[in-house]
Amino acid sequence: MITLALSKGRIFDETLPLLKAAGIEVLEDPEKSRKLILSTNRPDVRVVLVRATDVPTYVQYGGADIGVTGKDTLIEHGGQGLYQPLDLQIAKCRMSVAVRAGFDYEAAVKQGSRLKVATKFVSIARDFFATKGVHVDLIKLYGSMELAPLTGLADAIVDLVSSGNTLKANQLVEVERIMDISSHLVVNQVALKLKQTQLRSIIDAFASAIGKP
Repeated sequence: MITLALSKGRIFDETLPLLKAAGIEVLEDPEKSRKLILSTNRPDVRVVLVRATDVPTYVQYGGADIGVTGKDTLIEHGGQGLYQPLDLQIAKCRMSVAVRAGFDYEAAVKQGSRLKVATKFVSIARDFFATKGVHVDLIKLYGSMELAPLTGLADAIVDLVSSGNTLKANQLVEVERIMDISSHLVVNQVALKLKQTQLRSIIDAFASAIGKP
């Protein structure tokens, strides 16, 4: 049995065509079913639904053999114990710094300054500002990031940005792009040895579907 870890939402939806290319079709809609383990048209493949931030952990410790997760989640996790064969080029967005409109970000990030930054991507934020020589006090939040600058909790946020509409709606502006984000295929290294034939066929089908040799 091959267990594939996915998170609901955009990653799930954009992984479906790649699964189809591998001859795998999920038989239930996760938005309509309360099940956390979904069957597929192949008796030897199942999908487990987990939080996006938990996908690398499930794959690392063998709760799943293979998974799809964002580059942001992989960096925060550290990628230990994971084989990362493919950037699937799906669920694309960017990691950016945003501040409230009117905030003088340029002056605030002069070397030697100190900035309060709210984010759930603590490692990415720490490394980014360290390369700029900016001292930051990091405040870890798990949601509603846009509120932090508006309430005075933080000077800036580091968050994922897609269209930018949520920032605009909350009078925030994007001031720096940290990195482009897309979703990657991750594989448990032990499973790759024990279930090499099945996993390789899925990896190769995904590679073919995204145009990678």
